[in-house]
Amino acid sequence: MRLSFISAAVLAASLFAAPANASNIVDAASKAGTLNTLLAAAKAAGLANALATGNNLTVFAPTDEAFAKLPAGTVESLLKPENKSKLAAILSYHVLPRKLSSNQLPHKAIHVRTIKSGGDRLLRVRKSRSGVTVDKANVVKADIRTSNGIIHVIDKVMLPSS
Repeated sequence: MRLSFISAAVLAASLFAAPANASNIVDAASKAGTLNTLLAAAKAAGLANALATGNNLTVFAPTDEAFAKLPAGTVESLLKPENKSKLAAILSYHVLPRKLSSNQLPHKAIHVRTIKSGGDRLLRVRKSRSGVTVDKANVVKADIRTSNGIIHVIDKVMLPSS
């Protein structure tokens, strides 16, 4: 009887325990339900596969609300095929080529290099008592761990200087 109780407990735990880091960045973003514009933009820019299969990435992921704060027509314009390279530059400005969790941040401002090629490639990340900011965006949900990196959800789309 004792053995069957233990077996049942182990079986129940395995059914309800989610495997750590099971989803890649794209899957996790899709499950979040608030990052749909980011996913559509990543697909339009040809970056979705890189986010799904790349390793050791950190993504500062703007919410759908963050994209909605951009001037009217901006998102629609960026999603057009002729603006693919501009969209890719903006999105790659939100990605680091390494994992960076919030517990690795000192209580001061640091600069981190993004995967964006050319131009402005540095983000200012600051951890304080009130939270973490990336450039002028606030991290609203930190440290979503995935099989290939970390997602930090932010409340603003960051635009690199030209």
